[in-house]
Amino acid sequence: MRLIFFGTGAFAVPSLERLVQARHHLVGCFTQPGRPQGRGLRLEPSPVKQAAQRLGVPVAEPARLDAAALAALKPEAGVVIDYGRILRRDVLGAAARGMLGVHPSLLPKYRGASPVAWALLQGERETGVTVFRLNERMDAGDILRQRTVPIEPGDTTEALTQRLAALGAEELVRGLEALAGGQAAFRPQEEARASVTAKLTKAQGVIDWRQPAAQLDRLVRAMGTWPGAMTACGGQPLKVLAASVGAAAASGAVPGTVVRVAADAIEVAAGEGALVLRDVQPAGRRRMSVREFLAGHSIQVGDMFGTHA
Repeated sequence: MRLIFFGTGAFAVPSLERLVQARHHLVGCFTQPGRPQGRGLRLEPSPVKQAAQRLGVPVAEPARLDAAALAALKPEAGVVIDYGRILRRDVLGAAARGMLGVHPSLLPKYRGASPVAWALLQGERETGVTVFRLNERMDAGDILRQRTVPIEPGDTTEALTQRLAALGAEELVRGLEALAGGQAAFRPQEEARASVTAKLTKAQGVIDWRQPAAQLDRLVRAMGTWPGAMTACGGQPLKVLAASVGAAAASGAVPGTVVRVAADAIEVAAGEGALVLRDVQPAGRRRMSVREFLAGHSIQVGDMFGTHA
């Protein structure tokens, strides 16, 4: 099919690659302009732009999309994934058979900006991907395909997102095959089951040691490297990047108290049970294992981890 593609973030890259492999004719790829990165504030092209250039797909970074110019490309359909902007009605109408999106949740549950993280935070046992037809409302269009996957005990937002991106690419190709063959069957979303997730903030990543260890483990896995699960050690902020639930119950210990220090682990009492810290990142430093962290910091049983806003 003749396709136009709209994407910016890394989640969209496997779909772009898969469309090229499936020999669809990508007549245009559109992405958000590069943003300043690093101390030098050098403009960094989006992951989709980098992939498009590698794949030989024509790519542009328009500040505003021109519906007439898009329609002039005579696309049969469009694909919109992690683009970073809701498309106007005239843009949605530029493709003869509409625009398809890929979303990393089982819509209508967890619409919005952070579906994977929120699935982890809520302790869901499964999630999935949805291929749907876009309309002017966020993630609310009719569903074409869905695929469910289990959430594994150690899944992080990053790891689960990568799995869903690959799965979504395969479901997208199948959906386009059905669309091209006139066999696409869409069904409306059940609005009564809809929930919307907001973009994660630093405040949501602050560790409240009064919470159960199982919930804190989900927080660490959901917050990832950004915004990260934050605590304070010796009055200094400390990001917790990897952790697990302790095997022993820290009965009687005040939440936030260090109850065990090993060569490669720091165990901290929670409101219920204890959380074992594995990887951390002090302020202004790189990610490091607890073993590396302990080489430069004296942590003892009885020390307190606190809240850092």
